[in-house]
Amino acid sequence: MVQTLRKPEIIDIARREGKVTVDGLVEHFGVTPQTIRRDLTDLAESGQLERVHGGAILPSKTVNIVYSERRELNQSTKVDIARVCAKQIPNDCSLFLNIGTTTEAVAAELLHHQGLLVVTNNMNIANILSANPSVEVVVTGGQLRRSDGALIGDLTKATIAQFRFDYAVIGCSALHEGGDILDFDIHEVGVSKAIIAQSEVVLLVSDSSKFERKAPARIASVADVDKFVTDRGLPAACARFCAEVGTEVFYA
Repeated sequence: MVQTLRKPEIIDIARREGKVTVDGLVEHFGVTPQTIRRDLTDLAESGQLERVHGGAILPSKTVNIVYSERRELNQSTKVDIARVCAKQIPNDCSLFLNIGTTTEAVAAELLHHQGLLVVTNNMNIANILSANPSVEVVVTGGQLRRSDGALIGDLTKATIAQFRFDYAVIGCSALHEGGDILDFDIHEVGVSKAIIAQSEVVLLVSDSSKFERKAPARIASVADVDKFVTDRGLPAACARFCAEVGTEVFYA
């Protein structure tokens, strides 16, 4: 395949999978590693990708990937993470489920739970859990972000402040290897902080590709969450930090 045809397909794979690797592209296209490295260098120089060790990722730093594309990224991994997360949540408890495609996957895994009170600022989660008659669903209200069905703003935070949750499940847009949990929207960050403050046990759900992304706004530290559910080994610095602060790590 000529270079001009490979490059658009490489971008499509990066959007679908969240990243591309040299080894994966060599196998996919049947060309040499040197050829793929040249393609990735060209795409990085044109601003379409950002080089990382062993491959490349989308260059998003201040604006998140659109919701429809985020929903497709690492979809099977999100289901695996959600399944492990749901096992940490008992029946007959109160729970907050935050914005995010991984938290939506968690909601789907809770469809057989009993006696839950679920509060959410995610319209998609409310629709998912409406199929379970034994789950009481409360929607926070707030300003609707039409792009992904999120509710954010002061009204959202005021609703959260009226509850004390047994459990909360939050996601994020990016993770720093030093333990910072990051997002793009400062209004969403304020809501996440309120959720953490009102919850007894906080679970962070995030696949490991988030360590390869950057976002400007800090939600909290992994020290502020009790359980971190991800898909594979953490960067060494983050693993050490989790051990030091007592955050349990579960691998899907």
